[in-house]
Amino acid sequence: MQNEADNVRVRGSGTQSVYITLRREILSMALEPGSPLDEVRLSERFGMSRTPIREALLRLAADGLVTTLPNRNTIVATIDFASLPTYFEALTLMYRVTTRGAAQRRNPEVMKVIRSHQRDFADAVAARDAYAMIEANREFHVAIAELAGNSYYTAFFARLLDEGRRILRLYYSTFDDRLPRQYVDEHEEMIAAIEAGDAERADQLAIAHAGQIVRQIQDYIARDLDRPVAISIS
Repeated sequence: MQNEADNVRVRGSGTQSVYITLRREILSMALEPGSPLDEVRLSERFGMSRTPIREALLRLAADGLVTTLPNRNTIVATIDFASLPTYFEALTLMYRVTTRGAAQRRNPEVMKVIRSHQRDFADAVAARDAYAMIEANREFHVAIAELAGNSYYTAFFARLLDEGRRILRLYYSTFDDRLPRQYVDEHEEMIAAIEAGDAERADQLAIAHAGQIVRQIQDYIARDLDRPVAISIS
């Protein structure tokens, strides 16, 4: 029984290791959209059987980061640029309702958590660590959503932020990962509005925050991908 339990733990840790590594490579765009993910080659790369590889790929599929094709081949999920207008519409709405809601439900203890994520974000910006920026940005906005107090909004917003990680990676790449201090300051302004209980100010900041992301991504698509897409928000 002990050997069987040890095998389960080893397999579980192997799956986690593969999952974390591939997830980071996908989100950082080191593995580009459409790249093949062959179980045999991955097994050789990680030095383990195909079972933990397959389990890691299933987890990545649940995250929407990989896709299994009809021929059973697995690839890194492509980015559907045509769906960006509706994606940004939903994202902007969540920025607004969660930031506004947080300003209406101030809580000093939760603000400590939000400020901690903001420090992580500022440190990542200073270090030009795009992956850390994406992670800290996600946690910052999810913490604000949690303060707002609507679990449905929080779950939906977290899903949108997770789905948009690679879009955010493209966004940061437009600055060559030298994100201007402006974007750290925007977070600080959101924090100030929440602490002041100024829901209207929080709402306006959320609109502006989403708007500059949309404009930058729109310019990137039109310039670098040679595929103009009209992205607008209400």
